[in-house]
Amino acid sequence: MHARMPPPTDKKETPDQRWMHLALDQAQRGVGLTSPNPPVGAVVVVQGKVIGQGYHRKAGEPHAEVEAIRDAKQSNSKLLPGATIYVTLEPCCTHGRTPPCTEAIKAAGLKRVVYGANDPNPQHAGRCRDIFLLAGIEVTGGVLEAECQALIRPFTKWITTGMPYVIAKAGQSLDGRLTRPAGESQWLTNDAARAHGRRLRMRVDAIIVGAETVRKDDPQLTLRDGSAGSGKLQPWRVVLTRSGEIPPHSRILTDEFKDRTLIMLGKDLPEVLKELGKRGVMTVLIEGGGIILGQAFREKLVDEVYWYIAPRLCGGGRPSLAGPALPASIELDHVTVRPMGDNVMVHGFPIWSEEK
Repeated sequence: MHARMPPPTDKKETPDQRWMHLALDQAQRGVGLTSPNPPVGAVVVVQGKVIGQGYHRKAGEPHAEVEAIRDAKQSNSKLLPGATIYVTLEPCCTHGRTPPCTEAIKAAGLKRVVYGANDPNPQHAGRCRDIFLLAGIEVTGGVLEAECQALIRPFTKWITTGMPYVIAKAGQSLDGRLTRPAGESQWLTNDAARAHGRRLRMRVDAIIVGAETVRKDDPQLTLRDGSAGSGKLQPWRVVLTRSGEIPPHSRILTDEFKDRTLIMLGKDLPEVLKELGKRGVMTVLIEGGGIILGQAFREKLVDEVYWYIAPRLCGGGRPSLAGPALPASIELDHVTVRPMGDNVMVHGFPIWSEEK
């Protein structure tokens, strides 16, 4: 890898922030691939130039710090001693599937460590600072902390609660319906919106649907749109059913990924999420239908929302949030509204307040 300068940025941004943005760019490359570990990126900098960079690619493989140090050694090993490493997450200090990153950093002779987010894992939290200071290595934490913490939201929830991070997705008509009148196409949203929604599967370890969705739509729930060649394992396809009546010819029971299908018979959504969390599932995507989505919001289980709205009125059929009424309306925070042709995508994070 060739050394390169940081991209042009706002003059108010500090050098540490500029380099941490590059580390965040690296970390983004591992989103959806590292479970049950968090995505992490790192860059090694000497005299205002990057000499190494890397990201955590998969659980059990080298962490971002080790990848960046190896990259720097291949680029110019003579520059490595005395360099600074920027990491989006506090370096780990315990031996898991791989050796501790604190030892790799010390062995490389780095003189300074800059990290973004504190590690929410109690085994690591706050310990790297003492280790590095004892070794004579300067430490700076909290650089672009909010951005780095946002990157590991799913890991933070899973490691602290044992519950997966829940993304809720729906494609609906203007009048809030998930289905079109009988005899019409099953599709409500346009090709662009559906493709965007399918790409969310790259972020998750499991996809949850109800048996009614399987019976009516016979979905594949697979990685597509260029995601299949990413090296990511097909997410678990989790079907919630009361009756157990799922057509035996359904694609999720007969295709090449049939071993990645789980049938949850007679279990409520919170129970299913707990079971998935024990399996190491860090992030789930609820794709439907309205009954499961309604329960997820009523029980305050949703962490992130993607809603796709088509310019169509259906006047009947299943509402996007079915079942008993919500106890209170739910406001979204950090909202993004994005046109997709004649469709609109609304993205945000539910604000769970006891007062509402």
